[in-house]
Amino acid sequence: MGPDSSDKLSSRPPDTAHPSYLHAFKDSEFLERDELRPIRIGLELLKPELIQREEQIHSTIVVFGSARIQEPEAMAQALRKAEEDSARAPNDLELQRKAAIARRQVALSKYYDVAREFGRLVSSTCQIDGRCDYVVVTGGGPGIMEAANRGAADVQAKSIGLNITLPHEQHPNPYITPALSFQFRYFAIRKMHFLIRAKALVAFPGGFGTLDELFETLTLLQTGKTDQVMVVLVGREFWEKLVNWQWLADNGLISPADLNLFHYAETAQEAWDLIARHNGVLPP
Repeated sequence: MGPDSSDKLSSRPPDTAHPSYLHAFKDSEFLERDELRPIRIGLELLKPELIQREEQIHSTIVVFGSARIQEPEAMAQALRKAEEDSARAPNDLELQRKAAIARRQVALSKYYDVAREFGRLVSSTCQIDGRCDYVVVTGGGPGIMEAANRGAADVQAKSIGLNITLPHEQHPNPYITPALSFQFRYFAIRKMHFLIRAKALVAFPGGFGTLDELFETLTLLQTGKTDQVMVVLVGREFWEKLVNWQWLADNGLISPADLNLFHYAETAQEAWDLIARHNGVLPP
């Protein structure tokens, strides 16, 4: 280094373009490092919590159900197409299978209307004079989730959507209150937010995601980790065909008392009456 090299360095403008100069909270590449996972988890827990406090969300009702159950007219239209396709190729077993599924889904589509009515009923009953009790919260997607958020929107009430980042593209349904539409990276933190304020979980027919949330909640109730959540299963025929609850008890895998951890309902009014009586909103 020559005698004047230090002068050359001192005359160079400071380098502020390198990522190392960024504030840590503004450096997205840094925040994505594996070592920062605990920080990301903490932020994902805190952000929705603070926003819900600001929005005066005191208590919630969680609504789960299939993203694939659309409103009846859409399901009827899908059935017509499936039957037309299968009629053109009567020997195509895959098309025949799709038509059979479409017929079953038309039967299940009644639950879209029940979920919408439930969202409307609960929201109009409990969101009064600016107080937000028993606010509907869903997974934020289409199908039954959309229906419950839509019911709240029908009566200009708030509702919450807890969406999750998935490998395939997923968008929140348009009926969620914008300030209460959240996106999660971690399933575990999303599950915590489902239950933090929950007074009840209402499960409509659904697949793996619905079953995951349902059984996690039942496990928390069974083990005494929570005692404030009432579980209502909508559609007794579906649930009893899907899960042989009594068989679990008969084999000693759950206790007979565990069969009291959930209740059945067929209509929106029945589901709400169960929850309201359990929580003292209605007389027993």
